[in-house]
Amino acid sequence: MTHREKTITWQDPTEALEAMPRLSGIDYLRKMQAGELPGAPIAAHAAMQLTEVGEGTVTFVSEPDESHYNPIGAVHGGLVCTLLDSALGCAAHTTLPAGVGYTSIEIKINYLRPVTKESGPLTINGRVTKPGRRVAFAEGEVLDKQGKVVATASSSLLIFPLG
Repeated sequence: MTHREKTITWQDPTEALEAMPRLSGIDYLRKMQAGELPGAPIAAHAAMQLTEVGEGTVTFVSEPDESHYNPIGAVHGGLVCTLLDSALGCAAHTTLPAGVGYTSIEIKINYLRPVTKESGPLTINGRVTKPGRRVAFAEGEVLDKQGKVVATASSSLLIFPLG
């Protein structure tokens, strides 16, 4: 057997968490995208980077590797779900004022094609379909390097005051 090893590093999220209550969701995410605030630690595990932030929309890019494989040699569906949950949640966050947060209530994933390390980089798009004061709704998709849709998702997100 050949041994493989991967080291995952991330920035301390404390600075971002302390800034979040003072920033609108879109400003918060734009500062993360610009490197002015540390990103979420999960991004290091999922090999994802926030590349675009707009009103009600976000885009991430992820580079899957063998460490994301399930026992049959494909990227685990849990990684794809994590990518979509992140994109849909962050899309909803762009619509929120300062002092307001969100959490997923429900997510539905449709897996359309297998994903391997050769599929990447993956592009993950999230967009709000209905913003709300109590619940927001979002949808998105994961595209492989050839632009083929490999998975789609829809989500409901609970909106709540921080603190």
